Amino acid sequence: MLATAAGLLGAAVPAAADNGTDGGAGAVARADQGHAPGEGRGHGRGHGHGRYVDVQMLSFNDFHGNLEPPQGSSGRVTERLPDGSTHEVAAGGVEYLASSLREARAGHRYSVTAAAGDMVGASPLLSGLFHDEPTVEAMNALDLDVTSVGNHEFDEGRAELERLQRGGCHPEDGCYADGRTFRGADFPYLAANVTDEDTGRPILRPYSVWRHKGVRIGFIGVTLEGTPDIVSADGVQGLAFHDEVETIDTYAEVLRRKGVNAIVALVHEGGYPAGEAFNDDCDSPGPGDGISGPIKEIAEHVTPAVDAFVTGHTHAPYVCTVPDPSGTPRTVTSAASYGRLYTDTTLTYDRERRDIVRTRVDSANHVVSREQPKAADMTRLIDRWSELAAPVANRPIGWIAEDVPGRGAGTPESPLGDLIADAQLAHAQQQDPEADLALMNPGGIRSDLTYAASGSEGDGVVTYAEGFTVQPFSNTVNIVSLTGAQLLDVLREQVSGANAEAPKILQPSAGFGYTLDLTRSGADRIVADSVRLNGEPLDPAATYRVAVNSFLAGGGDGFPTLAEGTDPHVGGDDLAALEAYLTAHSSADAPLKAPAADRITVVE
Repeated sequence: MLATAAGLLGAAVPAAADNGTDGGAGAVARADQGHAPGEGRGHGRGHGHGRYVDVQMLSFNDFHGNLEPPQGSSGRVTERLPDGSTHEVAAGGVEYLASSLREARAGHRYSVTAAAGDMVGASPLLSGLFHDEPTVEAMNALDLDVTSVGNHEFDEGRAELERLQRGGCHPEDGCYADGRTFRGADFPYLAANVTDEDTGRPILRPYSVWRHKGVRIGFIGVTLEGTPDIVSADGVQGLAFHDEVETIDTYAEVLRRKGVNAIVALVHEGGYPAGEAFNDDCDSPGPGDGISGPIKEIAEHVTPAVDAFVTGHTHAPYVCTVPDPSGTPRTVTSAASYGRLYTDTTLTYDRERRDIVRTRVDSANHVVSREQPKAADMTRLIDRWSELAAPVANRPIGWIAEDVPGRGAGTPESPLGDLIADAQLAHAQQQDPEADLALMNPGGIRSDLTYAASGSEGDGVVTYAEGFTVQPFSNTVNIVSLTGAQLLDVLREQVSGANAEAPKILQPSAGFGYTLDLTRSGADRIVADSVRLNGEPLDPAATYRVAVNSFLAGGGDGFPTLAEGTDPHVGGDDLAALEAYLTAHSSADAPLKAPAADRITVVE
């Protein structure tokens, strides 16, 4: 497959580079005419004369439309203090991100801002209700220069991604305000390893060149090759996703043939740092020792012509150096997610060699603190879209007695995961009384439900906006039949196959449970004889009716056995199922308590 990918890309590059069209190397043609993103944004400090120039690169990733400060654990980062202890810091919100980036740029003659994908998708209601137009407007105002696509840029399919890039009103919902037509992204989305299956050509620009006062830096953007495994089939229909290393190497050579030697890869794939804090030393005891996961392998194999990596996808914070194929360390960074951090990297540019001096790259992550002034233009943007969203957003859908941790629980099983599974089982049993259990993928739980009011609705009230933030994908609740043997295979797929390195523990409905033994390896971490449904052992020969969302029902998230289910039934919207459950099981006088999250017994 690697050779095929390289062949497709190689065939596409020359024509695109020669005619300057979108979907090829057209960014260089535009840049050479003086229209490169970032032109004219330099400021007054730094080496502006002589051989060496310090270029500031500000970067972030996985913003996911979080215009307002994210709630619960999603709105905090862990900081390591000088005495070795840690504490949590409230962070994020585009009003504060804008202030942080603008302050960081002040006084820098050469400054470029880049991102590594998932700027949109799985967004809170304020952005998601409007197909993420508010977030693109905010990124324009932030002076974002360039980003790669991520897997979530494909949530609504290729045509919608192209609309976000080029502008125009939504084909079904139209324009959201009289006299205002969405103008699209001022910055290029880069998708070097995503090609049209019929033509073999990249669907968007594969790279872009940032130019300022004689300095030229090329950016190549890719998403993870496994995007089709974690996006609905409709979202990636007609598209091919190619190997990250082969793609980056191909376009690095194209850039070098055009005299662009300074190259940064924007990669929507990530790693897992050994430390929990955003400011932990990732290079202890040595370069590459403090990080694991896919990005480490990518960084170890991409051509030494690439000088630095901005990465994402895992939502982890790190600033690492990983040796390239020649053994020379190079910087690999990620700024967590949701706009809670930004990375400030100094790239020393050698005018004579037109390249980055790799031994003089300096980088660090910084907190987007909520204790700084808000950017007034971002406040106005939020207010404008909030007014449009208010009739839908502020409607109460339930009441909780305490925080219900979800994405930020930090445990294999979360209270919110159990709550959603219970809601989906209740919905499924209304559709089919024979439904036995429900399983919810953890990646589909985007936030926590917090007791404290985030607005004016009152403590304990769950609004539609908060529910949407938790489940923004508009999946349906589907029911399929699986044998007990197949169901056991599904459980094993949580910790093996595509999920071997980063397990995805499905959240179970009440009455279903088992033991997860983390002292074992691979599929054996699921203790087969521990699986119980309503107190009874799982019968390999019996047939069970299992409720899952439509994404899982298609085999998404590395669960191919779920796609083998028979007698399928398509139910209603998953958020509607959660709303119905909250409405039926809670009230202002009797708010819902968080489930105990004790259905999976974890052995460590």
